[in-house]
Amino acid sequence: MSTPPPFDDSRRLTGPNLYFAGTGAVLETGIGAPVAPALLDAWRHAIARARAALDWPEGPTLAREHATGASLAFTAPADALYAATEVNEWAWLSALADAGLETGEPALQPGHAPVGDGEAALRILRAVAAAEQLPRLAALHEAAMVHALPLLLDDEQLSIGMGSGSRTWDNTSLPAPDEVPWEALHAIPVALVTGSNGKTTSVRLLTAIAMAHGWHTANSCTDGLYLDGGLIEEGDYSGPGGARALLRHRQAQAAILETARGGMLRRGLGVERADVALVTNVSPDHFGEYGIHDLDGLAQVKLTVARAIAADGTVVLNADNALLRRHADSVPAQLAWFSCDDDHPLLRQARADGRGSCGVREGRLLLFDGTRSHDLGALSDMPLTLGGLAAHNVQNCAGAALAASRLGIGAETIATVLGRFGRAHGDNPGRLQRWTLGGGIQAWVDYAHNPDGLQHLLELVRRAHVGPGRLHLLLGQAGNRSDAAIAELAATAAAFAPERIVLKDMDGAYMRGRASGAVPGVLRAALLASGIPAHAIAECLDEVAAARMILADARAGDSLVLPVHGSASRARVVALLDDLQGRDWAPGQPLPADPPGA
Repeated sequence: MSTPPPFDDSRRLTGPNLYFAGTGAVLETGIGAPVAPALLDAWRHAIARARAALDWPEGPTLAREHATGASLAFTAPADALYAATEVNEWAWLSALADAGLETGEPALQPGHAPVGDGEAALRILRAVAAAEQLPRLAALHEAAMVHALPLLLDDEQLSIGMGSGSRTWDNTSLPAPDEVPWEALHAIPVALVTGSNGKTTSVRLLTAIAMAHGWHTANSCTDGLYLDGGLIEEGDYSGPGGARALLRHRQAQAAILETARGGMLRRGLGVERADVALVTNVSPDHFGEYGIHDLDGLAQVKLTVARAIAADGTVVLNADNALLRRHADSVPAQLAWFSCDDDHPLLRQARADGRGSCGVREGRLLLFDGTRSHDLGALSDMPLTLGGLAAHNVQNCAGAALAASRLGIGAETIATVLGRFGRAHGDNPGRLQRWTLGGGIQAWVDYAHNPDGLQHLLELVRRAHVGPGRLHLLLGQAGNRSDAAIAELAATAAAFAPERIVLKDMDGAYMRGRASGAVPGVLRAALLASGIPAHAIAECLDEVAAARMILADARAGDSLVLPVHGSASRARVVALLDDLQGRDWAPGQPLPADPPGA
C-alpha cells in the first residue's frame, strides 16, 4: 500500500478568507483521515515557534477538521506569504516526524526548511521571509488606515484607494508615506456577488443599474473584466486577481465583483473592504475540494464575503434559501433580505427593524429601502423573468435591486433598468437566452452548470413548452467534479425524460485534468442507470458541433436546451441561432455554415 502524501495543498491567503479576516497561509493535510489532536497541538506549537523566531505578530492559528483531514491556517504578514506557506509545511512535517509518521519527499527538497533540525529550519525560514519583505509596506499600511483608505497588495503591485481614486506602484519601487498623494485618493462603491447560481446574471444586472445611476462601472465575472459593459479582458476573472485589476482601473467609479467559491478558498477575497455583499443562494456543488464536503461548509465559504463588509455596509441574503437562513446568525454585518414572497417573516422583520428588503406581492416587486417602500413594477414587465416564469430570475432581480438600493441608488433608476434588462440578448449572454425558430421550435442557451441550475432551467422549459414536441438536451460537466457529482447532474436531466441527449466535453480550462470523453462516459453510465434508453443518448464532444447536431435533428414544436459553457463556443452558437431566427429556416432544412464573425 502506498503512503499518502504529507499534505495535498499549501497556499497563500491574500485577503479575508474562510478562516480569518486577514492574510496568511493554509495547508490541506494529506493523510485522508481525521487528524489526531496530538498532531494538531504539535503543529500549533511549531507555528508559534516560527512566529516568534520571525518576529511576526500573534494571530489566529486554526485547524478546520473535516472528513478527509484538516485545513491548517494561520495569519501572517501580507509581505511574507510565500514564507508563511514554507512555515506551514515545515510545521506540519515536523508534527508528523515527531509522531513517527512518514513525511515524504517535500522534506528532502533543497531550499526547504529541514525537519528534525529546528535551528537550521528557522535560519532558512528567516532568509525566505527577509527576501520577500517589503520594507515600506508597514508604514504605508498604517498611513492608509489613518486616511481610511483601502490598500491592495499582490505579487507585483501595491495600490492605495480604488478606481478613479487609486494610485498603483510596483513592489520594487514603493513610495514613502509622505510621497503618496493622499488628497487625490478615495474609495469607490464596491459590491461583492457570490452564490451557487445566479452570480453572473446578478453582476450584469447590478452593473446595468449602477451605470444607469451615472457611475462608470467596472465588473468582473466568469466571462471577463468589463468597464461600462465593454470587454477589457476575456477569461474567468471571478477571483481576487480580477477584483484587484478592476479596483485599480483609473476610470472606474464603482465596481461589481463576481466572487466565486474557488477564488475564496484558494486565495481569499481580493479586497478588504466593500459596501455590499450579495449572496444569491447555496446549493450542492464542488464537494470534496479544499476540505469542503457538505452544504454547511459550502455556505460558510459563500459567507466569507461578509468579512469584507464595512461597518456601515450590508450583506444581502436570499430568504428563500434554507442554508442562508440557517447561517445568517454567523454574519457580523447588517443583513437585508430578499424573497419571492414579500410577506416572508425575515422580510417583515427587516422592515420592522428599518433594514432593507425586496419581495414579490401580487405579481409586483416591492423594495423597502430602510425608510419607505417602492413599487418597482410588475414581474410580467421585467424581461429577465420571462413573464414571471423564471422564478430564479425573479430572485436575481430582487437581490440585485436590494443590493443597488444599499449602494445608494434610487428606486426609480432600479425600476427603469428592471423594465428593460434582458430584452436584448447582449444584456445577459449565455444566461437564459431564448430563440423562437421556424416550426415553433424553442431554443434555449444557458450556463446551467450544476444539478440545481439544470433543474431550474428544465422546469422553466417545461412550463414554457407548448404542444407535443420533444425535449432535446445538450449535457456536459467540468472535469473537477467527482464522478458522484457528475452522475447527480445526469440524474437531474433524466428526471425530465428528454427524448434526445447529446453528451459533450467542456472545452479548455473546464477539462480540469480529465481526458477528452471521460466526463461524457460517466454521464452516459448514469443516464442509463436512471432509465434513459441507449438510443436516446448520442455523443459529440465539440460543443458547437453538438449544438448543430441537435438543431439538425429538431422537428416542429421541439424544445432545445443548449447549455454551452465555453465563451468562444457560445458566441458561435448564439450567432447561428440569431441567423436562423432572422431567416426563413424550417426544421429539416440544412443548417447554414457559421455566420460571419462567429
